[in-house]
Amino acid sequence: MAVAALDPERQLLRHSVATVAYRGAKVLRGVPPGFAEMRLAPKSRSPLEIVAHIADLFTWAGYLADGRHVWEEPPCGTWDVETRRFFEQVTRFDARLASDEPIQCETKRLFQGPIADALSHIGQLALLRRVAGAPIRGENYFQAVIAAGTVGPDQAEARVEFD
Repeated sequence: MAVAALDPERQLLRHSVATVAYRGAKVLRGVPPGFAEMRLAPKSRSPLEIVAHIADLFTWAGYLADGRHVWEEPPCGTWDVETRRFFEQVTRFDARLASDEPIQCETKRLFQGPIADALSHIGQLALLRRVAGAPIRGENYFQAVIAAGTVGPDQAEARVEFD
């Protein structure tokens, strides 16, 4: 059996990344026209900029896992480009965690930095959807079907949603 499969810290990180993908997929689906560009204040990030930032966080997480502290912030693309890049970077990082390559930083720092930050930003997107008049349905996430390795845009259907 692979070393990564036996490492409980990596498994917790992989479950956390799958949680980001699940919650991210829910908040990114079916956004209303104009949502990507809306701003609550002149200097606040738009939803599009937030999604791009989350993708950047997972690029950074991959670099950190390789022992490199590199931050890249490419120019923002369209909503479709950035949502696709979000899932690509989450998938790439999950594959890195699933590999037998040693993690070159403290795993808890990967959670407290890029992963926790991504969850915060997904919460921002959910709030912005509510402000835009297109809220996502509340959900009992304890009941959600979330599994390590399930990190693409196609996620399990919500089990227990409520209004």
